[in-house]
Amino acid sequence: MRLEEIENPSFLKEKNDDELEELAQKIREFLIESCAETGGHIGANLGVVELTLALHRFYNSPEDKFLFDVGHQAYIHKILTGRTKDFKTLRQYKGLSGFPKMSESEHDVWEAGHSSTSLSAALGMAKARDIRNEDYNIVPIIGDGALTGGMALEALNHIGSEKSKMTIILNDNEMSIAPNVGAMHNMFGRIRTNSSYNKFKYDAEELLERIPSVGPSLRDLADKVKDSLKYLVVDGVFFEELGIKYIGPVDGHNFKELQKALESTNNYDGPVIIHVITKKGKGYYHAETDAIGKWHGLGPYKIETGETLGSSGTESWSEYVSNEVFEHALKDKKIVALTPAMPVGSKLTKFQNELPERFFDVGIAEQHAVTMSAGLAAAGMKPYLAIYSTFLQRGYDQVLHDVDRPNLNVFFGIDRSGLVGADGETHHGIFDVSFLMPLPNMTIMMPRDEIEAKLMINFALDYDGPIALRYPRGNVKGLQITERQPIVKGKWEIVDASKEKDAVIISYGPTLDVALEAKEILNKFGIELEVVNARFIKPVDADLLKEYGQSKTPLLIVEEVIETGGLGQYVQSYMLENNFLNSVKTIAIPDVYIEQGSVDKLLIEAGITVENVVKVVQNMVENND
Repeated sequence: MRLEEIENPSFLKEKNDDELEELAQKIREFLIESCAETGGHIGANLGVVELTLALHRFYNSPEDKFLFDVGHQAYIHKILTGRTKDFKTLRQYKGLSGFPKMSESEHDVWEAGHSSTSLSAALGMAKARDIRNEDYNIVPIIGDGALTGGMALEALNHIGSEKSKMTIILNDNEMSIAPNVGAMHNMFGRIRTNSSYNKFKYDAEELLERIPSVGPSLRDLADKVKDSLKYLVVDGVFFEELGIKYIGPVDGHNFKELQKALESTNNYDGPVIIHVITKKGKGYYHAETDAIGKWHGLGPYKIETGETLGSSGTESWSEYVSNEVFEHALKDKKIVALTPAMPVGSKLTKFQNELPERFFDVGIAEQHAVTMSAGLAAAGMKPYLAIYSTFLQRGYDQVLHDVDRPNLNVFFGIDRSGLVGADGETHHGIFDVSFLMPLPNMTIMMPRDEIEAKLMINFALDYDGPIALRYPRGNVKGLQITERQPIVKGKWEIVDASKEKDAVIISYGPTLDVALEAKEILNKFGIELEVVNARFIKPVDADLLKEYGQSKTPLLIVEEVIETGGLGQYVQSYMLENNFLNSVKTIAIPDVYIEQGSVDKLLIEAGITVENVVKVVQNMVENND
């Protein structure tokens, strides 16, 4: 059978282990070739080929519900549910999502781009099933890295007390985006190396099966013996003490072991966790030997060499900002760096390697990362927390309650601010301005280039109070460092002044270039335009806004964030509250979720283009006459 001919996973019921081995190899070859063209989360998916095949052979999707935590490992699930033909559009504009997507298939019952959510959702679905007296299986698949997230641990605690039937698949590959850290990770390491209990458990179960008639008392006694031995030989007792039956560890690339483990859950009416050991990147040398997380998710690559394509020779924004902070840390021993499982993505490995005593990878635990930063600040340190914009959402209460309210000097490096492209709606960094703007003590900055970023980092590390530096995905411009005037809190920069201005464009970050290009075109139409770099998104430059208000100059705010709650709406409110009659408009991301695609295409969809800016300014000037 060609992969393109697969419509649903029911055909797997008739497959023996040897046939599944052949299919697994075919799927691996397809993934390596397909993702070389589109990019994607290739490492995680190569590691779960056998596991996904075994699950779909044993269960009946969509009647039985698979919940893929994060969704990075759902490509095989997509192949088995009839979407192979669409893989050429994976993570592309209007194409196949890189994550489970309910609108794509009835087999996708849960959507997730952030980790550690599957167990809570699974319990919700299990309780709904029980209330309705329905009969189907709930199967969340969660990685060992995701299980360190506080939400996952909260869910485990509740699952153990509720006793609802579900089978949790713990996919243990020792890696999330970067190598996993923490006590949970260490516990799993001990379990991986301890095969004594696993062998005894299966031997005992097989012995009982061979006895023709076993009375309840003998079977109960055998169960008690097995349970007591767990305390002597295995750390899986952690789950057992929570009230969750533990099975494992199981070789996640062995169909016989997987089938045996799944069958052992049949007669257990409660929560079970099957601990499956897999190899991330299995079957492709470059991904299999990756020790730093490069092959977690990447763009197109050369299959033979593993070389990624289309990368610029200039430094990434993440690397530039982290290296600048590192240089300050060499001189100031109060500076510490933190990240929630993103030392590679946020380019903090240099800091991690050279100043290990002042570097903290807290794992997938954004709430903890924020409040730990607050604790460090309260004790006199200068914490720098590098965190993706989309992940900062997960720590919002801690930003408000633990950092901003007591006015602590935590420096947030908000990475991947703005549209991020292929990872789509769960990963775009477009909401942070809206949710940080209301915080009374927060200062928010975004540089126009790396020269301004350097000034902002200097400012932030000497600042007393919560402060955030937003920076986009991608690379810096590669400019030579030149002298510029030091920045002053709340003061904007007039980049291109005009004495007889017909309109003003206010922007910041990458969209400032859009405004400058529009100015050149508008000048040819006889429209004099002034361009302002609103490098402080909060506080705003009230003096400059007052000046514009008194002249009644039309104002256009251009920003790559969600329009609701952005700088544009703040400026509109400011002008109204101060009785200024300026025409004020905003070009920003509309009040919808933006799916995946190249950033350029997504900007066109949102109207954040030079052409649209020119059109809007022309209309504003005409209506202002």
